[in-house]
Amino acid sequence: MKVLIVDDEEMIRNVLKEYVEFEGGEAFEAEDGMQAVKMCRDNDYDIILMDIMMPKMDGYSAVKEIKKIKNIPVIMLTARGEELDKLYGFEIGADDYVTKPFSPKEVMARIHAVLKRNEQKKEEEPSDIVQFEGLTIDMAGRNVYVDGEKAELTPKEYEILFYFVKNKGIALTREKLLMDVWGFDFYGDDRTVDTHIKMLRSNLKQYRKFIVTLRGLGYKFEV
Repeated sequence: MKVLIVDDEEMIRNVLKEYVEFEGGEAFEAEDGMQAVKMCRDNDYDIILMDIMMPKMDGYSAVKEIKKIKNIPVIMLTARGEELDKLYGFEIGADDYVTKPFSPKEVMARIHAVLKRNEQKKEEEPSDIVQFEGLTIDMAGRNVYVDGEKAELTPKEYEILFYFVKNKGIALTREKLLMDVWGFDFYGDDRTVDTHIKMLRSNLKQYRKFIVTLRGLGYKFEV
């Protein structure tokens, strides 16, 4: 397990590094977002612990840059606790969120949960290309095309679309979408799901018709 710890506070980096190495993992350190992006270009990591408020480049900007080059799971570390900050983190591709002050043991538990969840997703994800009229979804490459033109989806929007395709024709409640797409430890509400569905539909253009709203229940992907 190779963990990149990104935080401008050396003490926090040292504590987390000690716990990662205690559990048999390898810990690597970056003191700002810019350094983290460079390290991710040159190396591979299993997961990133990313602080938000840092000099030179903040954690949000770093995650967006890293997600352009590699799909590495990210747990955000922040002193903030507002829901909107968390939602933004999930929108740009974060997998989990830990608010400071935190217990290093809790961070390690979340690392294992995120890695397990991502491993399960890889095992479930088919390697072929599926097509519904002019909507093409490259499962292996994680690319979506609308009438031949690549759609710019956020990582979370892609996860929602993949989940819909995998459960085509099945009625899905908002609670089930929150549980399976965001994870058991994400405390959101119906607005979280509806907001992301709205953005996904916008990016799918005319093929938004495949995402059917079930009044009072949730959604269904129907072709």
